[in-house]
Amino acid sequence: MPAVLKGIIQMTNRYIKFPYTVGEQANIKRQFAAMSGFPNVIGAIDCTHIAIRAPYVDEFIYVNRKHVHSINVQIICDANLTLRNVVARWPGSTHDSFILAHSSVGNRLRAGAVRDGWLLGDSGYPLRRWLLTPFSNPQSAEEVRFNDTHARARSVVERAIGLLKCRWRCLDASGGRLLYQPKKHEEPDPHPPPQQEGHHQGARLRQEVMRHL
Repeated sequence: MPAVLKGIIQMTNRYIKFPYTVGEQANIKRQFAAMSGFPNVIGAIDCTHIAIRAPYVDEFIYVNRKHVHSINVQIICDANLTLRNVVARWPGSTHDSFILAHSSVGNRLRAGAVRDGWLLGDSGYPLRRWLLTPFSNPQSAEEVRFNDTHARARSVVERAIGLLKCRWRCLDASGGRLLYQPKKHEEPDPHPPPQQEGHHQGARLRQEVMRHL
């Protein structure tokens, strides 16, 4: 591994930290509320594909829905576009929700590490008490307003990903494809996990937030 890359990796834990403390969360919530009007947000989540050369081992699991070999990378950021979590180890065929479910952040949030706050994700993620998603088919003016406010708040992660790829051109398709020798991965599930009981809690919270927007 090149010395520069090794040095960057060693520094990541110093700068990329998920906000588990009440103080950190309070500051991030204020920032999201100020820029979007959406309450109690501790981060926005999305995944992005990083194109790679076709690997020699398990080549097919790296082919994403656009028929490109890639790594599917999870990004969580705050309202200031600061990266709060990065997971960059899953093949391109892996569903975004699978990556979250098998990440340290997903496991800790599911275990109750954050009692008062939530991530914002798109409709590809399951609705949970700690992860709010938009209404897939809004039927009322309130639901439309919720989706608009949700989209405004969640847009920061799309901007963060765009800035990341502009700064490091090798991560963008315009910069070519990374030479990547993947390690052995567990077999990914290309489909989202089934709805579980946490969906009902998330649905109730989403209704409460909607009524107060």
